[in-house]
Amino acid sequence: MSDIDLAGFWHGFYTERDQVWSGNPNTQLVREVSDLAPGTALDIGCAEGADAIWLAQRGWRVTATDISAVAIERGRAQAETAGVGDRIEWEQHDLGVSFPDGQFDLVSAQFFHSPIGRPRDGMLQRAAAAVAPGGTLLLVSHLDAPGEHNHHPEITLPTQAETLAGLELDADWEAPVLDERYRDADDRHGGTRRVLDGVIRVRRSTAGE
Repeated sequence: MSDIDLAGFWHGFYTERDQVWSGNPNTQLVREVSDLAPGTALDIGCAEGADAIWLAQRGWRVTATDISAVAIERGRAQAETAGVGDRIEWEQHDLGVSFPDGQFDLVSAQFFHSPIGRPRDGMLQRAAAAVAPGGTLLLVSHLDAPGEHNHHPEITLPTQAETLAGLELDADWEAPVLDERYRDADDRHGGTRRVLDGVIRVRRSTAGE
């Protein structure tokens, strides 16, 4: 799959509708981050920017990145409307090719899945490398719910264990917290559906710990 095809896929995805997502921050992000002191945050696969805006409203300085220029421009416009445009840097990246510079107190990847594109493990390894000492890596993923309809048949969904193994974390990291949580999610037809989220939260040790 070429770079042009990958960017073109997501361009088409976002231009099909004036707004794809709800505009609300992801449930698990709110649950996991509300107790953290604001600092610097990196939101990878930021989509239309709801998570980045929520973080900025709570005092974080955010770098938000996505492969889609359309999604980024929507996020930028929403951030200006919300009054936090000066707290968010928007960067367009194909994360398999380029990645935002620096280290961050929080790196968040919410539902970082794609039916096409580059290997997910390598990009999440770069996400982990971007966590500053003492910082937090938060990964929230779709999981297959046993015995229930697969809402994402176009995507191969890794297990929690597979995602964690793919990160290849070393001794600089504390023991990760893994959880699986059901929630009711809005679908694109005005209804709701029951989905299963996988949450991985892990802290990088500070020097000398």
